[in-house]
Amino acid sequence: MFFCWSTRIWDFAENPGSAESRNRSNCSFERLMNRFSQFYALGATLVSLSGCSTVTDMVTSHLPERHSGRPSIVVSLREQEAYLDRGGYRIASSRISSGREGYRTPTGHFQVIRKDEDHRSSLYGDYVDDSGHVVKANVDGRRDRRPPHSHFVGTPMPYFLEFSPGYGLHQGYLPGVPASHGCIRMPYWKARQFYDAAHIGTPVWVKS
Repeated sequence: MFFCWSTRIWDFAENPGSAESRNRSNCSFERLMNRFSQFYALGATLVSLSGCSTVTDMVTSHLPERHSGRPSIVVSLREQEAYLDRGGYRIASSRISSGREGYRTPTGHFQVIRKDEDHRSSLYGDYVDDSGHVVKANVDGRRDRRPPHSHFVGTPMPYFLEFSPGYGLHQGYLPGVPASHGCIRMPYWKARQFYDAAHIGTPVWVKS
Protein backbone atom coordinates (compact mmCIF):
# COMPACT_ATOMS: atom_id res chain seq x y z
CA MET A 1 0.00 0.00 0.00
CA PHE A 2 2.82 2.39 0.84
CA PHE A 3 4.51 1.59 -2.50
CA CYS A 4 1.26 2.38 -4.30
CA TRP A 5 0.93 5.77 -2.58
CA SER A 6 4.61 6.54 -3.24
CA THR A 7 4.18 5.73 -6.92
CA ARG A 8 1.17 8.02 -7.15
CA ILE A 9 3.01 10.86 -5.49
CA TRP A 10 6.02 10.40 -7.81
CA ASP A 11 3.83 10.28 -10.94
CA PHE A 12 2.09 13.45 -9.84
CA ALA A 13 5.43 15.20 -9.33
CA GLU A 14 6.65 14.14 -12.80
CA ASN A 15 3.35 14.77 -14.61
CA PRO A 16 1.42 17.52 -12.80
CA GLY A 17 -1.23 17.76 -15.56
CA SER A 18 -4.14 20.15 -15.39
CA ALA A 19 -5.43 21.94 -12.31
CA GLU A 20 -8.50 19.70 -12.33
CA SER A 21 -6.30 16.59 -12.41
CA ARG A 22 -4.21 17.95 -9.56
CA ASN A 23 -7.34 18.63 -7.50
CA ARG A 24 -8.64 15.11 -8.11
CA SER A 25 -5.26 13.68 -7.18
CA ASN A 26 -5.13 15.78 -4.03
CA CYS A 27 -8.62 14.67 -3.00
CA SER A 28 -7.79 11.01 -3.63
CA PHE A 29 -4.54 11.31 -1.72
CA GLU A 30 -6.28 12.99 1.22
CA ARG A 31 -8.90 10.27 1.33
CA LEU A 32 -6.20 7.62 1.32
CA MET A 33 -4.31 9.38 4.11
CA ASN A 34 -7.48 9.75 6.18
CA ARG A 35 -8.25 6.08 5.75
CA PHE A 36 -4.69 5.15 6.67
CA SER A 37 -4.91 7.30 9.81
CA GLN A 38 -8.15 5.55 10.82
CA PHE A 39 -6.65 2.11 10.28
CA TYR A 40 -3.52 3.11 12.16
CA ALA A 41 -5.51 4.35 15.16
CA LEU A 42 -7.64 1.21 15.19
CA GLY A 43 -4.58 -1.00 14.87
CA ALA A 44 -2.78 0.77 17.69
CA THR A 45 -5.83 0.34 19.93
CA LEU A 46 -6.14 -3.36 19.15
CA VAL A 47 -2.44 -3.96 19.68
CA SER A 48 -2.51 -2.25 23.07
CA LEU A 49 -5.54 -4.27 24.13
CA SER A 50 -4.35 -7.58 22.74
CA GLY A 51 -1.18 -7.24 24.77
CA CYS A 52 -3.25 -8.23 27.82
CA SER A 53 -5.48 -10.59 25.80
CA THR A 54 -8.52 -8.39 26.42
CA VAL A 55 -9.72 -8.52 22.83
CA THR A 56 -9.42 -12.31 22.64
CA ASP A 57 -11.24 -12.76 25.95
CA MET A 58 -14.01 -10.40 24.90
CA VAL A 59 -14.55 -12.09 21.54
CA THR A 60 -14.41 -15.70 22.74
CA SER A 61 -16.68 -15.00 25.71
CA HIS A 62 -19.39 -13.78 23.33
CA LEU A 63 -19.33 -16.68 20.89
CA PRO A 64 -22.75 -18.38 20.62
CA GLU A 65 -23.00 -21.63 22.54
CA ARG A 66 -23.51 -24.68 20.37
CA HIS A 67 -24.27 -27.09 23.20
CA SER A 68 -26.97 -27.32 25.83
CA GLY A 69 -27.10 -29.10 29.14
CA ARG A 70 -25.93 -28.55 32.69
CA PRO A 71 -22.79 -26.43 33.14
CA SER A 72 -19.76 -27.55 35.13
CA ILE A 73 -16.42 -25.93 35.92
CA VAL A 74 -12.99 -27.57 35.99
CA VAL A 75 -9.92 -25.76 37.34
CA SER A 76 -6.37 -27.00 36.77
CA LEU A 77 -3.92 -25.45 39.21
CA ARG A 78 -0.95 -26.95 37.40
CA GLU A 79 -2.01 -25.50 34.05
CA GLN A 80 -3.38 -22.29 35.61
CA GLU A 81 -6.50 -22.69 33.48
CA ALA A 82 -10.22 -22.91 34.14
CA TYR A 83 -12.67 -24.68 31.84
CA LEU A 84 -16.41 -24.29 31.41
CA ASP A 85 -18.24 -27.40 30.21
CA ARG A 86 -21.84 -27.83 29.20
CA GLY A 87 -23.49 -31.18 28.59
CA GLY A 88 -20.09 -32.86 28.49
CA TYR A 89 -18.68 -30.42 25.92
CA ARG A 90 -16.00 -27.83 26.64
CA ILE A 91 -17.39 -24.44 25.66
CA ALA A 92 -14.87 -22.01 27.18
CA SER A 93 -11.49 -21.76 28.87
CA SER A 94 -9.68 -19.04 30.79
CA ARG A 95 -6.31 -18.16 32.21
CA ILE A 96 -6.32 -17.92 36.00
CA SER A 97 -4.21 -17.00 38.99
CA SER A 98 -4.75 -19.29 41.96
CA GLY A 99 -3.48 -19.17 45.54
CA ARG A 100 0.18 -18.43 46.13
CA GLU A 101 2.49 -20.23 48.54
CA GLY A 102 0.94 -20.20 51.99
CA TYR A 103 -2.53 -19.50 50.58
CA ARG A 104 -3.15 -22.61 48.53
CA THR A 105 -6.43 -22.98 46.69
CA PRO A 106 -8.29 -26.04 48.05
CA THR A 107 -8.59 -28.98 45.70
CA GLY A 108 -11.42 -31.46 45.32
CA HIS A 109 -15.02 -31.64 44.13
CA PHE A 110 -17.24 -28.72 45.12
CA GLN A 111 -20.29 -26.87 43.88
CA VAL A 112 -21.27 -23.22 43.60
CA ILE A 113 -22.80 -22.21 46.92
CA ARG A 114 -23.14 -18.46 46.34
CA LYS A 115 -23.15 -15.94 43.50
CA ASP A 116 -22.38 -12.26 44.05
CA GLU A 117 -21.88 -10.00 41.05
CA ASP A 118 -20.49 -7.09 43.12
CA HIS A 119 -18.69 -8.99 45.87
CA ARG A 120 -15.98 -7.46 48.03
CA SER A 121 -13.53 -9.28 50.24
CA SER A 122 -14.31 -9.24 53.94
CA LEU A 123 -10.67 -9.98 54.81
CA TYR A 124 -8.36 -8.25 52.34
CA GLY A 125 -8.44 -4.66 51.12
CA ASP A 126 -7.39 -1.16 52.16
CA TYR A 127 -7.82 1.18 55.08
CA VAL A 128 -9.23 4.46 53.77
CA ASP A 129 -10.22 7.76 55.38
CA ASP A 130 -13.60 9.47 55.19
CA SER A 131 -12.58 11.18 51.94
CA GLY A 132 -11.87 7.85 50.29
CA HIS A 133 -8.09 8.25 50.27
CA VAL A 134 -6.12 5.07 50.94
CA VAL A 135 -4.31 5.34 54.26
CA LYS A 136 -2.87 1.83 54.22
CA ALA A 137 -3.10 -0.47 51.19
CA ASN A 138 -3.21 -4.24 50.80
CA VAL A 139 -4.08 -5.10 54.37
CA ASP A 140 -5.35 -8.19 56.10
CA GLY A 141 -8.23 -6.95 58.22
CA ARG A 142 -7.58 -9.67 60.81
CA ARG A 143 -3.92 -8.82 61.39
CA ASP A 144 -3.14 -5.25 60.31
CA ARG A 145 -3.93 -2.54 62.83
CA ARG A 146 -6.40 0.06 61.60
CA PRO A 147 -4.91 3.59 61.51
CA PRO A 148 -6.86 6.30 63.36
CA HIS A 149 -9.79 7.87 61.50
CA SER A 150 -9.87 5.17 58.83
CA HIS A 151 -12.11 2.26 57.93
CA PHE A 152 -11.74 -0.98 56.03
CA VAL A 153 -12.81 -1.31 52.37
CA GLY A 154 -12.64 -4.79 50.91
CA THR A 155 -10.95 -5.56 47.60
CA PRO A 156 -13.46 -5.75 44.72
CA MET A 157 -14.07 -9.32 43.55
CA PRO A 158 -16.65 -8.98 40.74
CA TYR A 159 -18.59 -11.98 39.44
CA PHE A 160 -17.83 -14.02 42.54
CA LEU A 161 -18.69 -17.73 42.35
CA GLU A 162 -18.11 -19.17 45.81
CA PHE A 163 -17.49 -22.92 45.78
CA SER A 164 -16.14 -23.35 49.32
CA PRO A 165 -16.52 -20.99 52.29
CA GLY A 166 -14.18 -18.08 51.60
CA TYR A 167 -13.03 -19.38 48.21
CA GLY A 168 -14.38 -18.60 44.78
CA LEU A 169 -13.76 -17.70 41.17
CA HIS A 170 -13.87 -13.96 40.39
CA GLN A 171 -12.44 -11.22 38.24
CA GLY A 172 -8.99 -10.09 39.33
CA TYR A 173 -5.41 -9.28 38.43
CA LEU A 174 -3.44 -12.00 36.62
CA PRO A 175 0.35 -11.60 36.92
CA GLY A 176 1.03 -14.91 35.16
CA VAL A 177 1.73 -16.89 38.33
CA PRO A 178 -0.30 -18.05 41.37
CA ALA A 179 -0.70 -14.84 43.38
CA SER A 180 -4.05 -14.80 45.20
CA HIS A 181 -5.00 -15.47 48.82
CA GLY A 182 -6.63 -18.71 47.71
CA CYS A 183 -9.35 -17.59 45.33
CA ILE A 184 -9.21 -18.13 41.58
CA ARG A 185 -8.72 -14.90 39.68
CA MET A 186 -9.89 -14.59 36.08
CA PRO A 187 -9.93 -11.89 33.37
CA TYR A 188 -13.02 -9.68 33.36
CA TRP A 189 -14.77 -11.10 30.29
CA LYS A 190 -14.14 -14.71 31.30
CA ALA A 191 -15.25 -14.18 34.89
CA ARG A 192 -18.45 -12.68 33.54
CA GLN A 193 -18.97 -15.57 31.12
CA PHE A 194 -18.48 -18.24 33.82
CA TYR A 195 -20.69 -16.27 36.21
CA ASP A 196 -23.54 -16.01 33.71
CA ALA A 197 -23.34 -19.72 32.86
CA ALA A 198 -23.14 -21.07 36.41
CA HIS A 199 -25.90 -21.32 39.00
CA ILE A 200 -26.19 -22.45 42.60
CA GLY A 201 -25.24 -26.11 42.61
CA THR A 202 -23.02 -26.03 39.50
CA PRO A 203 -20.24 -28.61 40.01
CA VAL A 204 -16.72 -27.22 40.44
CA TRP A 205 -13.74 -29.57 40.27
CA VAL A 206 -10.42 -28.05 41.36
CA LYS A 207 -7.51 -30.34 40.60
CA SER A 208 -3.79 -30.05 41.23
